[in-house]
Amino acid sequence: MLRSILLALFLLAILPRPAAAAPDAGASFPRAQLQRFAAHIARRDGLNRARVLRILEQARPQPDIIAMMNRPAEQVLKWWQYRRIFLTPARIAAGAAFWQAHREALDRIGAEQGVDPRYIVAILGVETYYGHLTGTFRVLDALSTLAFDYPARSRFFKLQLERFLVLTQRDGLDPLTVKGSYAGAMGPLQFMPSTYLRFAVGTGSAPPNLFTNWDDIFASVAHYLRAHGWQPGAPVLSRVRIEPGARFDVNPDSLALDRTVGSLAAQGVEVERPEPAGTPVVLLLAHTRSGPIYRVGFNNFHALLTYNYSKLYAMAVDGLARAIARHLPDSSGPAPLAAAVHPPHKPAARLGRPR
Repeated sequence: MLRSILLALFLLAILPRPAAAAPDAGASFPRAQLQRFAAHIARRDGLNRARVLRILEQARPQPDIIAMMNRPAEQVLKWWQYRRIFLTPARIAAGAAFWQAHREALDRIGAEQGVDPRYIVAILGVETYYGHLTGTFRVLDALSTLAFDYPARSRFFKLQLERFLVLTQRDGLDPLTVKGSYAGAMGPLQFMPSTYLRFAVGTGSAPPNLFTNWDDIFASVAHYLRAHGWQPGAPVLSRVRIEPGARFDVNPDSLALDRTVGSLAAQGVEVERPEPAGTPVVLLLAHTRSGPIYRVGFNNFHALLTYNYSKLYAMAVDGLARAIARHLPDSSGPAPLAAAVHPPHKPAARLGRPR
């Protein structure tokens, strides 16, 4: 959610704003449409049809959400612009303080799951400023708007709306009060409902609580990464050296691991991190103020992409993780940082693109 808010602020400065639609408190979705959807959910998931319909009838269209969905910030910004939003001294210090406050749980869960705690913390830092900005939209409204008024991804969001109703009934949540991002992502991890149901890990009594239980939250993001191919102790990102006369190309539209350390070396691109020649990598092109730079992403970089399929996002998570770790005192070092975890002021601006 924080990522979306900050990207939106930047875009407001460089892109024309679409006309805002005035909210209509009495607006609703066509009843026949809701009846068909309620019948589908009742038939497929065994929920009470009348109860589902009563809930859906209280959903309110949010026209601004459509405008937000059509402003894909991560396709507009350069790396230097994206980086300066998320790799700030305040966020780095707050991340170190957050890690210190939850160190025992993070270190234990990281060891159990094989996921470096710095990446758990960094994902939380990029997504929601360590749980402080988790969204202001009713999830019911957001998912209904995108399910019924956004044809480009209607099928996906109908599934998310269905999963949301299943989740709220399973966990005893009030579907009329749960809030999240404009895309319906929830909690400090910004999991979509289907992701919540599939990857949430309960560390105590069931069901898992990914809203306020930090042990469950840490365990769930680690479980998600492992389920998507994260390799314990393996690298994420590396610098490269470009040899004189190097002949290579970069496909900016592909993030596939379609190169190897050895094939790049044969083209004059030396990966600075020592890895076997057969290690699969993706060659990345990014733009700084002073010109293009190149990096290689490994398998764990690809695991981060499953959280948000943007090289800028995965590079920001990696950069924040490294920076936080550098600011974290070890157990024999100085006292923990005194920095408080203060999120930026919450703007009333349009948001960026969801993951």
